[in-house]
Amino acid sequence: MQFQQLLYFVAVAETLHFTRAAERVHVSQPSLSQQIRALEKELGADLFSRARGNIALTDAGEALLPLARRILADTDTARHEVQELAQLRRGRVRLGATPSLCTGLLPDVLRVFHDLHPGIQLLIEESGSHDLVRELARGSLDLALIVLPLPPASPALTTVELLREDLVVVSSATAKAPRRPVRVADLRDQPLVMFRHGYDLRELTVAACRAEGFEPAFTVEGGEMDAVLGFVRAGLGIAVVPSMVADRAGRDLRVTPLARPGLRRTIALAHRSDVAPPRAARELQRVLFDSRAAVL
Repeated sequence: MQFQQLLYFVAVAETLHFTRAAERVHVSQPSLSQQIRALEKELGADLFSRARGNIALTDAGEALLPLARRILADTDTARHEVQELAQLRRGRVRLGATPSLCTGLLPDVLRVFHDLHPGIQLLIEESGSHDLVRELARGSLDLALIVLPLPPASPALTTVELLREDLVVVSSATAKAPRRPVRVADLRDQPLVMFRHGYDLRELTVAACRAEGFEPAFTVEGGEMDAVLGFVRAGLGIAVVPSMVADRAGRDLRVTPLARPGLRRTIALAHRSDVAPPRAARELQRVLFDSRAAVL
């Protein structure tokens, strides 16, 4: 049973005239009649009685008509839904990002995207890069903003570098100011507020300290970005955070750069290599790359 056959059948059923039905669906009358006969043969029943030139629905035709109308209506709905998605009027994007990027980068980018495409639903997964890579592999995310390099034994992902960002030291505005600029070696004698295990910034900071020959001392550890900034504000210690986060942290935090060569991190946009991101996700990717200069 073909879509066109159902379309022709409904046209004949509504006009009760083969010629007028053919004109309605813009096909020749012999072609329409041929398709109706093919449909009747497939179904094993006559759909129309043709006594003395008068066209009427048979019992089989009466049974098929509401079903055919429903199928045609559902097809129109499907076409409309696909067109809506293609034209970015509806849809969703499942984006993963590290907590620091959710705080520093995404608010402005998502505002721009939402203004352009208000019908697109944005679903944000906030987690560390290791977790986001696993979510990408499972198909739970369309895109993810992760910190390079990828974890060992990562699935096949396509990554495109988005930006490189300096890390800075934040301290309470009421505490004694650290020496400017701060060397990584200076962190040996400083109480650190540290992120939870699995946090990219924790791993980067600890690795930098070990490269200088010491283990950092933590006064508080285990927090997410907002908690870490709150502990620093309370004077519990200092923290190493991305510059974008520090820029938004407020006047109650002091920002001090790290001495050269400093610490930097590379942010990339990733998706599965074997699956092309949907149209809405590709549009968000475009907005991210167009907006990166404005947010840095």
